[in-house]
Amino acid sequence: MSLIYIVPIWGEESFSLEFLRVKISEVFRKRVAIIEDRKIDLMTTFHPIRKQFNSSLLLLQLINRHPRDAYRILGVTDVDLFIPILTFVFGEAQLNGPAAVVSCHRLDNRFYGLPENRGLLQERLIKEALHELGHTYGLVHCLTPGCVMNSSTYVEDIDQKSERFCPSCMDSIRS
Repeated sequence: MSLIYIVPIWGEESFSLEFLRVKISEVFRKRVAIIEDRKIDLMTTFHPIRKQFNSSLLLLQLINRHPRDAYRILGVTDVDLFIPILTFVFGEAQLNGPAAVVSCHRLDNRFYGLPENRGLLQERLIKEALHELGHTYGLVHCLTPGCVMNSSTYVEDIDQKSERFCPSCMDSIRS
């Protein structure tokens, strides 16, 4: 049976991703497993001038190292991600591909000088993980209000959308 794998890629901080495993399993109706021992080389993606990590290079490592029985693979990291044409990204996915990566770095209230809020961080991480996995199913940004596939330029955009796919996006995933 094909699985969706979650691969923690921690820089400095780590925490349990069990809440994410459960939610992804509920939404996509697939078995989800967390792999703790994957060999992703975070430092080869570091850009010293930007002091950020290139999400496309992380994504490439996930694609090249995914397990044979992986239906999808989601990397979760705590480092600040970018792609060359943007200042930062919350995540990136290969459209219609097997892999996605998300970062909790800018999802954490502490990044904005606010008190830690673990519950809010988990909500945001769930939304971004579902969003990026949606791209792996071929979904593009959706204009339906509240759909998890709404584009998120700022963390406030993430807070405004739900953890749900609109009916049209859900139909595309389930077909």
